[in-house]
Amino acid sequence: MTEVDAVVVGAGPNGLTAAAVMARAGLSVRVYEAAPTVGGGSRTRALTEAGFRHDPCSAVHPLGIGSPVFSALDLERHGLRWLQPEIPMAHPFPDGTAGVLARSVAETAASLGPDGRAYERLLGRLRWPELAGDLLRPPWSAWPEHPVRLAQFGLRAAVPAAALDRVFRGPWAPAMLAGLAAHSMAPLTAPTGTAIALVFAIAAHSSGWPIPRGGSQAIADALVADITENGGEVVVDHEVISIAELPSAQAYLFDVSPTALARIAGERLPHGYRARLRRYRYGPGVYKIDYALNDPVPWTAAASRRAGTVHLAPEFASVRDALRAVHAGRVPDPPFLITSQPSLLDPTRAPAGGHTFWVYAHVPSGYDGDLTEAVERQIERFAPGFRDTVRARHVSRPADLEADNANYVGGDIACGNAAGLRLVARPHLSVTPYATPDPSIFLCSSATPPGPGVHGMCGYHAARTALRRRFGVALPVDPSGQASGSQ
Repeated sequence: MTEVDAVVVGAGPNGLTAAAVMARAGLSVRVYEAAPTVGGGSRTRALTEAGFRHDPCSAVHPLGIGSPVFSALDLERHGLRWLQPEIPMAHPFPDGTAGVLARSVAETAASLGPDGRAYERLLGRLRWPELAGDLLRPPWSAWPEHPVRLAQFGLRAAVPAAALDRVFRGPWAPAMLAGLAAHSMAPLTAPTGTAIALVFAIAAHSSGWPIPRGGSQAIADALVADITENGGEVVVDHEVISIAELPSAQAYLFDVSPTALARIAGERLPHGYRARLRRYRYGPGVYKIDYALNDPVPWTAAASRRAGTVHLAPEFASVRDALRAVHAGRVPDPPFLITSQPSLLDPTRAPAGGHTFWVYAHVPSGYDGDLTEAVERQIERFAPGFRDTVRARHVSRPADLEADNANYVGGDIACGNAAGLRLVARPHLSVTPYATPDPSIFLCSSATPPGPGVHGMCGYHAARTALRRRFGVALPVDPSGQASGSQ
């Protein structure tokens, strides 16, 4: 007799999604989270001064608003509200101009000078709703829902990101697309680089790059509300050291890193499989600064002042060289920066007149130096006088990020090297990467396909696998809208 049907360890977006799906199937579900609050990479809290609310990790969610499982769960019913910036992303240049990733392909093309038409041809008729289901699952798991569109995507993605500067005539499009590819934290030579850039561009044109009102915590809170509404339970401030301490259950789903799974599951997993998990490769780290500002960031480029996200690199080569340095174990100089100012859209994030702003740079795994001066010098190139607006700052080095979220080993917010096939062969190459040799143990973190991002699809696929293998029940939530094949 089991105490509960299913136990989920880790209350990040994937663990909470897995729990929500299983609770909707009528199972008794209990979630354990080591931190005092749920959310993992989608938490919001005070980091600088009273009244300023920051997202320690994820803040902008193009894959969240476009997530098939989030839509199927109808998280808006539990209070989630998406706020859309006028411009999803801007990539300013030192001369005061900017490439713009706008809501429309045409407006984006207009900002790219002589490369506008080439950009329109690159995007073609690709639309996120037709591609989401196929791109956010293991590519070998079933016949694609939209094979023609997926083939069109694949042909465009075949161009290596490292060659984008030779595909376009002007400097704007290569730099902007390289910045999009850099979200994977993989070098531009990785074969998946252009695919990542296209995913973010298509998402922007289809559903935008929004932020949740109140911060990323709103996503986690909506998932918890769905879990408890369906009889599930969430226990916080409870670190799980060993699977032996957990209640008896038919299924255990772990929203943890592969190395943590090997440690927690222990002898329940064969020695060879544990050794494979311990060899799992993590990627570069992140150096992040959260700011409380007295005024908005004084961007020189007008488009940047209307954008939810701003990428900072003066040219394509700057992005390429920064990523190359990081993967060679060197600190990039200058760093490529990803920034956002949520308070422009959300007045709940700062006191009247104040603003929240964050920036991060890719750095070697475990980097423990001080990059603040280099980061702020790079911001000043595009926003002269930025330092004069700073009221307080909170610096998170890779070790700080890992201490705050154990899944971020060495500061790797992607929970695993995303270069090449490692983006999909996570934690190893398998038709069913969520299952383990123990039939009751499953992995549901972003160390499984489709990988990093706040979209919940890793948790959905793991829950789907557990429901079929352990309980033999039909899916209560089917984002595809089609009958699913067995796993």
